[in-house]
Amino acid sequence: MNVLIVEDFKELADELAEFLQKNGYLCKIVSTCADAEEEVEVNEYDAMLLDLGLPDGSGFAVLKLVRKLKLKMAVIVITARGELNDKIEGLDLGADDYLTKPFALTELAARLFAVIRRINGFAKNELDMHGFKIFLQDYKISFNDNIIALTKKEFNIFQYLVLNKNRVITRLQLTEHVWGDVLEINSDSNFIDVHVRNLRKKLEKYAALPWFETVRNVGYRIND
Repeated sequence: MNVLIVEDFKELADELAEFLQKNGYLCKIVSTCADAEEEVEVNEYDAMLLDLGLPDGSGFAVLKLVRKLKLKMAVIVITARGELNDKIEGLDLGADDYLTKPFALTELAARLFAVIRRINGFAKNELDMHGFKIFLQDYKISFNDNIIALTKKEFNIFQYLVLNKNRVITRLQLTEHVWGDVLEINSDSNFIDVHVRNLRKKLEKYAALPWFETVRNVGYRIND
């Protein structure tokens, strides 16, 4: 999952990124409204951690742009401001949650996971997809109580496709959300197909996968 951290206090931004990366997220840090707005217009993110007090303006401007573009992105406002009016304004503008500094990193992780799950239409930490149980927080998949050994990349691919069920996900989108920066990756490389093929082989040992669709020359889709 890709997270955009919009925070001008470098030490905090680095701490957030390090913590989230250890928990399986891919992170990009920016420190201004201008850079944040450019990122959301060009790249896809699953979530944004948004500070309000930025050097070139209010983070509310970034939040307004995210909602104007109708992006499927969870937004958690993180700020030193504790005033009720700021919280109300942020929620009214479309923020999904609000944290006042200082906060525990474990609380942030729990809230982040919850809003991403909610944005994608899931209420529980455990998903069931055609008999395969996906334990989102534990990075595990099982079938009939048998744990299936997947690599972290294979799990992330399957998780991302399931969270976007009934939607065609392109190879580029999978690359961005599972590997992060794609600038150094050869667009003609078949490494995505190799990982998906390996994933399918492991799942097919337990059940047929007519619902795991390859969309020719585009990408993949998991059908509900």
